[in-house]
Amino acid sequence: MEYTNFSRRTFIKSGLATLAAAALSPVVFSSPLSALPRILRMNNLHTGECLDSEYFDGNNYQLGELRKLNHLCRDFRHNEAIKMDRGLFDQLSKIQKVIGCDTQVQIISGYRSPATNKMLRRKSNGVAKKSLHMIGRAIDFRLQGVPLAEVRKAALSLKIGGVGYYSESDFVHIDTGHFRSWS
Repeated sequence: MEYTNFSRRTFIKSGLATLAAAALSPVVFSSPLSALPRILRMNNLHTGECLDSEYFDGNNYQLGELRKLNHLCRDFRHNEAIKMDRGLFDQLSKIQKVIGCDTQVQIISGYRSPATNKMLRRKSNGVAKKSLHMIGRAIDFRLQGVPLAEVRKAALSLKIGGVGYYSESDFVHIDTGHFRSWS
């Protein structure tokens, strides 16, 4: 009987040690994208530019590809680009994985300069004064050939960042802020 108690204790201790090691490990076990290359096919609808980018090779982010994505997501009105939060690109990859597609990401708005954001605020009450677009942490998009409601549902299922649904304007907004949603 004492041997059984010792075995249970040992089993529980080793299980707890394994969980602690996993929690402290730099590998993200919960991500369905871990150790897989991440490829995005993107189109900036305002400039007509397209880009197929493997921005993560399965082990590392590819800085040259991230620079290309930053340029593609630039404020086309002022031709200004900044470093976009790579978490946005990961969110896009995760949304496509949830849906089971790799169709083109059509960019409506990525980075917005403060001047562009101010101009858009004058035209619409749907533009935030302190928009995350101005710091490279938001993107408005749709997926070619995928119903917008399905894109929204996939984005919401991830419970990551903000998810805005603009059905009349035909796009979904995602950002890397805290989780919230609106229509």
